Amino acid sequence: MIDRLRARVLALPRRWKQSILIAFDFIALSLALWMSFCLRYDNWYFPREIDQWAIILSAPVVAIPIFIRTGLYRAIVRYLPEKAMWTILRSMAFATLAWVGLVFISEMAGRGVVPRSVPVIFFGLGTFVVVGSRFVAKWIFLHGAKRLSADHKAVLIYGAGDAGMQLAQSLRSTHRIVGFLDDNHSLHGRELGGVRVYSPSVLERLVEEYGVSEAILSIPSLSAQRRKEIVTSLSSRAVKVSVIPAIVDLVTGKYLVSQIKEIDAVELLGRSSVPPDPDLIRQMIVGRSIMVTGAGGSIGSELCRKIARWNPQRLVLFESNEFALYQIERELSEIQDLAIVPVLGSVTDAARIEQVLSENDIRVVFHAAAHKHVPLVEANALEGVKNNIFGTAALAEASYKHGVEHFVLISTDKAVRPTNVMGATKRWAELIVSNMSARAKAEESNQRFCAVRFGNVLGSNGSVVPLFKKQISAGGPVTLTDAAMTRYFMSIQEAAELIVQAGALSEGGDVFLLDMGEPMLISDLAENMVRLAGLSVRSEANPGGDIEIVVTGKRPGEKMYEELFYDSSSSQSTRHAKIMRAASRADVMSITDSLINLRDSVTLLDEHSARRILFDVVNQSG
Repeated sequence: MIDRLRARVLALPRRWKQSILIAFDFIALSLALWMSFCLRYDNWYFPREIDQWAIILSAPVVAIPIFIRTGLYRAIVRYLPEKAMWTILRSMAFATLAWVGLVFISEMAGRGVVPRSVPVIFFGLGTFVVVGSRFVAKWIFLHGAKRLSADHKAVLIYGAGDAGMQLAQSLRSTHRIVGFLDDNHSLHGRELGGVRVYSPSVLERLVEEYGVSEAILSIPSLSAQRRKEIVTSLSSRAVKVSVIPAIVDLVTGKYLVSQIKEIDAVELLGRSSVPPDPDLIRQMIVGRSIMVTGAGGSIGSELCRKIARWNPQRLVLFESNEFALYQIERELSEIQDLAIVPVLGSVTDAARIEQVLSENDIRVVFHAAAHKHVPLVEANALEGVKNNIFGTAALAEASYKHGVEHFVLISTDKAVRPTNVMGATKRWAELIVSNMSARAKAEESNQRFCAVRFGNVLGSNGSVVPLFKKQISAGGPVTLTDAAMTRYFMSIQEAAELIVQAGALSEGGDVFLLDMGEPMLISDLAENMVRLAGLSVRSEANPGGDIEIVVTGKRPGEKMYEELFYDSSSSQSTRHAKIMRAASRADVMSITDSLINLRDSVTLLDEHSARRILFDVVNQSG
């Protein structure tokens, strides 16, 4: 029966609970003052005169408005922190002094005399009753709500607007909502829908007092930079940060307000998005037969998703990995009126490439197939050369022969002054494209060959983000090669969108550079990801932290920092704010003879000779 009563009380609306507390305090303080008089006169009597009743009832009449003002009824009893006792003591002191002032005025009016010891006794009894009642209630309700607390984690909602209100309403049955955080000063201290609005500056106190484990960002219209600032601030308190979907997804119906998702590492970049230029995408995609190599990879698959939305005549998925091809083909097959041709093959197979280009009348090629993992390519240099260089050469040659109008090579910032085999092979791929473009211009074939160069893509296969996530979920440690190492980052979605638009801007022989923003310390990314998971970093300053970050040392071929330009001062802007064009050399460097020599070295399995030729050409091309 007690459990049933407890459950009913817990289910009451917050305002009803506050009203019950006020009524209890009114009765308890009246009794406390009556007992004070009885103790003072050493006589337990029942008040019979109106003046006696007026004095006794005046105490709660004075005290309760003070209790309300000092926030005594805002705290949830079963989550009341121990230090709230000091708030009660202060409130009782103010209430007692106010009552003494009222009594003094009544005495001046000749309405009776109150002994000087009564206010002192009343302060003691009143404090005992108010404090005791709160903590007895806390013990009773907390004892019965242990299972409820385990299932209903404490959360804060950042943003007290319409989206935040809807979110709070939808989470009431599954979460314990401690309050709203909002930057609007006029809302601080107010209650919206029974939930109090706090300043973000008190976050640390709320986390400590209420055991907050998660903060949900509910301002869908925030700018990317402000979102980054808020996420960084929240995650620094070892609170897991989640977010409601972006305003575009809410408006289009892709998500509901109540569908919370985890903060992506992309949120930490603070990159402002630039809407795509529909004319650029349309002239590149609509009604054309398009082939994407490496269609099952991170960049390739995202390119396919973007292309599929713009009504191509045909989309050829060229991939050497059978399972990856199966996955992307199955995903895209759900799109109506999209002609998909899955092709299993290698870009080093010239005959297979020519067959596919011919049979499908390919007009646009996006070449994303490549071996890109730096340490693995460094350890398997000849395979890296065959796939990244000979594969690009075979594909570019076949594309030229079969009249492909646009050829777009997906390159990397590691191609700029490379110190590893992977970067060197991608620089060779850029030179191959440049040579093919020069040939097309010389023969006036009206074919355009270009390359798009950019940095690391968050969440791509082999990137640090999936690795860090796995290490964090396993309890650590998170491994870094060097704490001072920096990299450029962007999202897969943004990269794919810009690649398509860059291809449309090509005049032939271009190397386009995507605006990557400022480089980011890998160590900062690791620490932020730990905090986003609601955990803390273990270090000398915080030995009790959850996840340790360990520096393992640089791997073969790794650079401390990457570059996008050979000469940043000579880059040119384009009609798209996030796409730049690298200045091209007046004379195109011929690599025909070097390519023959490199092929001979690979055929002979002479890795030393292949590396020498590889880097000689790269050094001359800078």
